[in-house]
Amino acid sequence: MVRELAISSYLFIFRIIFTIFNLLPAKEKTVFVTSFGDNALYVLEEIKSQTDQQIIVLKGANCKINFDDHKEVTIKSFESMNVSQFIQSIYHLATSKVVFVDNYFGFLSVTDFKPDVKCIQLWHAAGAIKQFGLKDPSIAQRSDRAKKRFKKVYSRFTSVVIGSEKMTPIFRESFGLKEENMLPTGIPRTDFFYDHSEKDKVKGVLESKYPSIKDKKVLLYAPTYRDNELESPTLALDLVQMYKAFSDEYVLLLRLHPAVKTTIDHSVENFVYDVSDYENINHLLLVTDILISDYSSIPFEFSLLHKPMIFFAYDLENYEKLRGFWEDYGNNMPGPIAKDTNDIIAFIQHNQFDLEKIKRFSDQWNHYSNGHSSANLVAKIYDLEKSKQQEKVSQTI
Repeated sequence: MVRELAISSYLFIFRIIFTIFNLLPAKEKTVFVTSFGDNALYVLEEIKSQTDQQIIVLKGANCKINFDDHKEVTIKSFESMNVSQFIQSIYHLATSKVVFVDNYFGFLSVTDFKPDVKCIQLWHAAGAIKQFGLKDPSIAQRSDRAKKRFKKVYSRFTSVVIGSEKMTPIFRESFGLKEENMLPTGIPRTDFFYDHSEKDKVKGVLESKYPSIKDKKVLLYAPTYRDNELESPTLALDLVQMYKAFSDEYVLLLRLHPAVKTTIDHSVENFVYDVSDYENINHLLLVTDILISDYSSIPFEFSLLHKPMIFFAYDLENYEKLRGFWEDYGNNMPGPIAKDTNDIIAFIQHNQFDLEKIKRFSDQWNHYSNGHSSANLVAKIYDLEKSKQQEKVSQTI
């Protein structure tokens, strides 16, 4: 009850300010509202290279991506107590012709954009294992007012970017949208995996930051955040066991949710590196030889590299009951499923990986992510092909 009252008060204030600014004419301006930043960064750079749009980034509190290198881009702290930044952010939202978001944002429930405004959902996952949106099982416990608010937020999306047709029915059910709302241009941040010069540069930076990865292979443990981890942040993966089994040949990178803090045993130093604060997960995937994950969306992008992965589902039955899965987990994951650290060690030692299955998985989920996703998206949103054709016609007259 208290939570709903706080949300309603916030949205009431947001609606009033937005409605006032919405009386002003729209400008040739693009706004990004971002919690994650990686997709936004790639789209932003493409917009800069292909258009003359003014670009505004409304950056969430947990966004790790640094936009500061883009001096001509206006950056505002969106989720802060700074009243001035808050009001300026709403002004930009109300006066822009294009709005990109990459997450669920409650304020969208009270933003009655002008009819010609495009609101594009970039989302933050290339594929889906667990259910979300209107299919999230936890919604059943929410109030009718909250459920109505969720539907209003999703109804604002004029387009949702997809990397494959497998995501079309998932987004349709999760957001209550139609097939015509799907934009099959590929996931922007996957362009990185096709950019050889950028990959070489990033690899050099990571080798300088973590010298051990020059001489040893890399294990990356990137688990999904669980609701009880703030109270009980103990890792399910036994780092000491992993150290004893693999320290001669591997290093282990540990990528946890920003809210989860854990203490690393001194006995595994120079084997375990906490990379939770590193800004770009795709950079880490590039140098990873074996990924250890669970119900995260990270494997969808990692599969583009056609490298082994293990699914550490130590709490499978409970997690499935709480969150729900889109498909049968055991039959659809492109790697062995481990219940404990002993399983993980055995899978690695006996090389129990099917690379052909990983390739098929990638082909299914990354069909449209071909290295040109950002360019394809920007051309579509800003009608660049139509503009080029009109320019050619005018030149011949």
